[in-house]
Formats: sequence, structure tokens, C-alpha cells
Amino acid sequence: MQLIDPQHPAYRPLWARILIVAVCFGWALVEIITGDPFWAVLSGGAGVYAAYMLFWTYKPQSVETATPPSSDNEEETEDNKDAD
Repeated sequence: MQLIDPQHPAYRPLWARILIVAVCFGWALVEIITGDPFWAVLSGGAGVYAAYMLFWTYKPQSVETATPPSSDNEEETEDNKDAD
């Protein structure tokens, strides 16, 4: 079961991937400081999983394959309207 899809366009910027992992580990630190080890382990585990998925298994797509090709359908439909 895959919880994070590393090929999703939202994870393309490096800052977004770093922020997700940092928030998970930061929350684990907060839970350790406040004395709740159960939630610290859960959020730390989420941080480890996010780091694995977003850095280890992440394979950046090239710009050509990531952006869908532009369609000229709008121009064709406007031409068809003019012809009618």
C-alpha cells in the first residue's frame, strides 16, 4: 500500500518535500519534549516514511513528460462556430 505517490506534481519542488519531512520530525520532537512517546514514535515514523518516499524513491520527471501537451481544440471549435 502506497500512502505517498512520489510522482505526484505537488512533490516536484524540493522545498515542498523538505517541508513535509521537517514538519513530521518537528512534530515528533514536540511530542518528545511534552512527554508523549507514543505520538512521537508515530510522527517520527511518518517522517521516516515520508523521507524514504520523497527522497529515496523520488525520480524527477523531465519537463516534457510532466506537462501535458497543449491542445488546439479551442481554436478548432472557434473556427467551427464561425463556419456555422
